[in-house]
Amino acid sequence: MTATEGTSKAPARILMLVDNGVTGDSRVQKTARSAADAGWDVTLLGRTGNGQQQWQLGGATVQLVPMPSPLRHRRHELRRRWLIAPLAYPRTGIAARRQQEVRAWQADLRVDRALAATEGRSPLALQWLRVQTLAARVTRKWISFRHWQLTFGQQRRKRLTTPSDRLFTWLQLRLRGDRAWRKLEPQLWDFELAYAKTVDELEPDIIYANDFRMLGVGARAKIRAAAAGREIKLIWDVHEYLPGLKPRADNARWMISHRAHEREYAKWADAVITVSGRLAEMLQRDHNFAERPSVVLNAPNSDDAMGGQRADALDVRSQCGLDADVPLVVYSGAAAAHRGLGVMMEALPRLPDVHVAFVVNAPTGPYLTGLVARARELGVADRVHVLPYVAPAEVVSFLSTATLGVIPIHHWLNHEIALVTKFFEYSHARLPIVVSDVETMAAVVQETGQGEVFPAEDVDGYVAAVEAVLSDPDRYRKAYDSMDLKTWTWEEQAKVLNNVYRRLISQDRHPVASASD
Repeated sequence: MTATEGTSKAPARILMLVDNGVTGDSRVQKTARSAADAGWDVTLLGRTGNGQQQWQLGGATVQLVPMPSPLRHRRHELRRRWLIAPLAYPRTGIAARRQQEVRAWQADLRVDRALAATEGRSPLALQWLRVQTLAARVTRKWISFRHWQLTFGQQRRKRLTTPSDRLFTWLQLRLRGDRAWRKLEPQLWDFELAYAKTVDELEPDIIYANDFRMLGVGARAKIRAAAAGREIKLIWDVHEYLPGLKPRADNARWMISHRAHEREYAKWADAVITVSGRLAEMLQRDHNFAERPSVVLNAPNSDDAMGGQRADALDVRSQCGLDADVPLVVYSGAAAAHRGLGVMMEALPRLPDVHVAFVVNAPTGPYLTGLVARARELGVADRVHVLPYVAPAEVVSFLSTATLGVIPIHHWLNHEIALVTKFFEYSHARLPIVVSDVETMAAVVQETGQGEVFPAEDVDGYVAAVEAVLSDPDRYRKAYDSMDLKTWTWEEQAKVLNNVYRRLISQDRHPVASASD
């Protein structure tokens, strides 16, 4: 460190933007913590559906701003659909009120019938009670039909895949170019309107925009600051390749509009960071960047990569109530069909001694509920364990008592081009890894010998891979003895980030001490 560094001014202020509530996003948390540890003044700005919130994350300040999202509903979704649902209730809440009113009427009639049975009412009164009961039943069916019409009309109009929708999208792109997202995906403005005031008030020197939604928020803040005579440097951290995301079956506009938004604002980035070399090359090609984006792997902190050495830590095996000699296969991560969890379930009848643990974000969600139902059909439910996420700092230790870790993801572009977070977590837990034949992870596993590869969605191939590992798990664990896992730690990745910050900011705004000193 030179004698002039950090002596005249306070360290530069870094404002990190993320489009979620922060708590479940390990990458942004580690980014904020490590920047603060290096001496930068760090605020991490996310969103919430409730009132404004603030707390400390190590030396970084986390702030959540309320974000209503009225623009997520397009105008046509709010209108009556006279042609396809002429008898639908309007979208005013009257349908729910009418349903509750008729239920109350029927409840009152049930009491009247009970009284009539004990009071000996006249035949005329009893007949009138029957008429009212029939009228209530008919009214309830009529209300239900009109409510169904409302729901039917809404669902039909939410599907932006009709020829007229495609024509509208085509015309907007021809007329507006990349600015067409303003008409095609106006919800992106909800992020701007929620974040912009706070961003301007904080007056950052660097804006660190995580992923594609925050790119626009950061770029517009940079433009406003320049007009006010202040300079902001913009860093864009690309977590996933936007064109490689799974398409939305009910919205043909979504990908087109988000790519237009990304193209409009990518040119404002002063530095770009991403998760793999292959993705860095693709981004440089797509956006004609002068420099190749820097690569920062989403690896665990070295302090967290202890592989079960904490005596007081929870672990997956004890949480499942299993002895040390019971084969335990673990999947840790988001639960969704394209993540390939189904193949693990279908294979269980052919792996009679094996237990499976799913450590997932939504243990009671519809997808996992469906998997558990399938386990009951297959007669293997007693060997399936569903567990919630643990804190990011505990993941490696928690997983380390499993027999092997599985990454059964399907062939989508983003799955092919990167080492996913759980790959590093399994590796630091020194677990043999069974991975589907997605390009990058399969190549690493085959090179290192730390696991086996099977064809994605192939139950036979998965069973063979698991059986191979279970026949001699120590052989695969020994592969880690010759691997330098230190390179797969966040501390090493943070050095890349810190060098980017220092390159963008003048020396007199550098911290007195930093990770690269």
